[in-house]
Amino acid sequence: VQLQASGGGSVQTGGSLRLSCAVSGLTFSKIAVGWFRQAPGKEREFVASHSSRGGSQYSTDSSMQGRVTCSRNNAMNTVSLQINSLEPEDTAVYYCAVRQYLSSQWSYWGQGTKVTVSS
Repeated sequence: VQLQASGGGSVQTGGSLRLSCAVSGLTFSKIAVGWFRQAPGKEREFVASHSSRGGSQYSTDSSMQGRVTCSRNNAMNTVSLQINSLEPEDTAVYYCAVRQYLSSQWSYWGQGTKVTVSS
C-alpha cells in the first residue's frame, strides 16, 4: 500500500493550494481517504475526508469551515484537498491516510506534504 501526498509549498496569506493524495495497493472504491495536519508543537488534527459511500466530511473547526474542499477522482485513485484563503495558522505538514470500510482506524499514512503560509 502506498500513499503519495503532493502539492504543498510556500504561499502568502490569502493564497490557495491544492493538495493531492495518490493511493495504490488497495481497492479505491472500498476506502475512505482523509486529510490531517500537524502544526509545529501541536497535535495532529483532522481536516477532511472523502468516501464513495459517505461523500465529504469536514473538520468542525470554525477556522477551516468554508475554506476547504475535499474531492475524489476515482479514475486516478486520488483525493484532493483544496484550501483557499490560506492563513499563517494553516502552516503545517499535511498528511493523507486511508481507512478501509467497516474499520474505524486510519490504517495507512502518507509521508506528508508541507504547507507554509507567510504573512
